[in-house]
Amino acid sequence: MENFKNLGISEPVLRSIKDEKFENPSEIQEKSIPLIVAGKDVIAGSATGSGKTLAFASGILKTCEKGKGIQALILTPTRELAEQVAQAISKFSKYRPLEVIAVYGGVGINPQIRGLQTADIVVGTPGRILDHVERGTIRFGRVKTLVLDEADRMLDMGFKDDVERIIRKCPTERQTLLFSATISKEVVQLSKSYMNKPLQVSVDSYVDPKKLVQTFYDIGDELKFSLLVHLLKNETSNLVMVFCNTKRNTDKVTKNLRQSGIDALAIHGGLTQNKRNDVLSSFHSGRIGVLVCTDVAARGLDIPGVSHVYNYDIPRESKGYIHRIGRTARAGAEGKAINILSRSDYDNFTRVLKENDVEISEEILPAFQKIAIKMPERGSNKPFIRREQISSKRRLRQDRSTPQRRARRN
Repeated sequence: MENFKNLGISEPVLRSIKDEKFENPSEIQEKSIPLIVAGKDVIAGSATGSGKTLAFASGILKTCEKGKGIQALILTPTRELAEQVAQAISKFSKYRPLEVIAVYGGVGINPQIRGLQTADIVVGTPGRILDHVERGTIRFGRVKTLVLDEADRMLDMGFKDDVERIIRKCPTERQTLLFSATISKEVVQLSKSYMNKPLQVSVDSYVDPKKLVQTFYDIGDELKFSLLVHLLKNETSNLVMVFCNTKRNTDKVTKNLRQSGIDALAIHGGLTQNKRNDVLSSFHSGRIGVLVCTDVAARGLDIPGVSHVYNYDIPRESKGYIHRIGRTARAGAEGKAINILSRSDYDNFTRVLKENDVEISEEILPAFQKIAIKMPERGSNKPFIRREQISSKRRLRQDRSTPQRRARRN
């Protein structure tokens, strides 16, 4: 605890840190907290799960006073991250209670309107925050600290104009903290426009590349699901995330996994917010072991214990691959990223190899049973399984040039 105390964290927050059984500050906490509690504007290059919430909460909880209006505003790209950050700040304010509210779309607005009347700290997504601005139900005249969390992701999602509109509603005399996994040109431009002589700190990736094994299988499209089932049933794993590119594919894969006896749940933007919260709660607690998701879950959420990430679809944007695999091999734990490629994935995979510094080795196909992706007959819980053994020597005959080989040539 002495190491946390030396960072300048206030006594009430130190007590809550002790309750959480944190032993030593993370690298981003060591580098940023002294600057934050001193009131400096800070740009922090840091991934989710590195301890950044405690970093910016330390400054907010030192200056906020109960009942003095909204004094801190934290913008996040996703609803799930808003909820997670609000819960974390509430924990850290245990011994100096403040009203913390999460504000995001997909749920009723009236409870938020009531909560905003007494809120001291607001965590929210840009769209719903602007809804409240237009309704006149939120005011930023007393904001002392503005936090842009996952700034690169907000810009990637097209929130630049919304974020800037919100920033301009805040007092010019304020502390601004910007946290971003990548410091892109757009992030730098945003900081130059709205921050006051910011100090920049960064840390190495929270994912340990030495502990992350990355592999791919090259297989026919009609066999992708069969291979996925085989791997899920035969790999020794803790929590598993399976990524798909579309909501439709996410639902299809989830339903067929459940038909194949694998306890899986889906999460994507088409679900209600309450349903998404329930699914994440089940995954966090370990009640279900496989989460099938779109990229809505790739960024922002800190989910400990993810041992395997499967890319059932290779992401269309190459940096999306880095965000996905960043869910595993965290905080010194080992992890595995497995890519299941068919012809339709080749172009995306080639971009991943060319535009990222990654080493992905090809695996020989194991023998497995072919499973037809069909819905079972009504009243039946059994999947359709053909007892056809797939030889480990079978390769794609349509294109002998694998994505990895083609990427090396380019």
